[in-house]
Amino acid sequence: MFRFLSFNSGDNKRRMLDILSVLGLITGIAAIIIGNLLEGGQTSSLVNIPALIIVFGGTLGASLLQFPPTIFFRSMKMLFSVFVPRIYDAQAQIDQIVGWSQLARRDGLLKLEDEILEIDEVFIQKGLQLLVDGNDPETILNILELDIGIKENLDYQAAKLFEAMGGYAPTIGILGAVMGLIHVMQNLANPELLGAGIATAFVATIYGVASANLIFLPIANKLKMHIASATQLQELIATGLVEIAKGENPKNIELKLSGYLDTSHVNS
Repeated sequence: MFRFLSFNSGDNKRRMLDILSVLGLITGIAAIIIGNLLEGGQTSSLVNIPALIIVFGGTLGASLLQFPPTIFFRSMKMLFSVFVPRIYDAQAQIDQIVGWSQLARRDGLLKLEDEILEIDEVFIQKGLQLLVDGNDPETILNILELDIGIKENLDYQAAKLFEAMGGYAPTIGILGAVMGLIHVMQNLANPELLGAGIATAFVATIYGVASANLIFLPIANKLKMHIASATQLQELIATGLVEIAKGENPKNIELKLSGYLDTSHVNS
């Protein structure tokens, strides 16, 4: 995947501009505009403020009605990651876990308490603290899996907001078209007013269908991919910490975790 412009954020993660997401959005919109020009139309004919308000205002309103505030604001926060996703270095994370296992075998689990202060990820801090407190592997796994499941569920709900917007937009676009036709019917005796109503009718439909298939649904699917990758990274971490709790050999831990490197790049 093509990415550039790195934004450092910790040892094992950073943010990078996802150029394909940017190009995809620009290409989709440009294709509509260029196609309209090739058909002999004008760019200004695609700009209609009433249609814009009807489609995007109506879509936003329906989404606000469906989702609670916590999910709505979570989805808005996650929107940033569509274009500037967080890229995790899975190999560096594995190396770090192996280092912890070596330290634990050499100096004991209590020595890992010093590592907690150097970690800025709450999930990892919690896992290391569970180790230091001497919890058994099954307890550690159950607690970390619960955290993973809760976060994954909340993130998927946030992604579904854009999926819902992709469902509402075309329907509201049709609503805008009907409103435009009503305006036309009411002004049949005034030919000079027919143009505005017809423009609103057709442009509203374009806004609804285009925004759903070029913006909302692709964003929802991209977020789901990031969520799956982030969940996979947390599973890697949980597996490593559980193996440390079992007293597994560091070399075996590295071999077991290396299986995660065979999958796609981890990002969120």
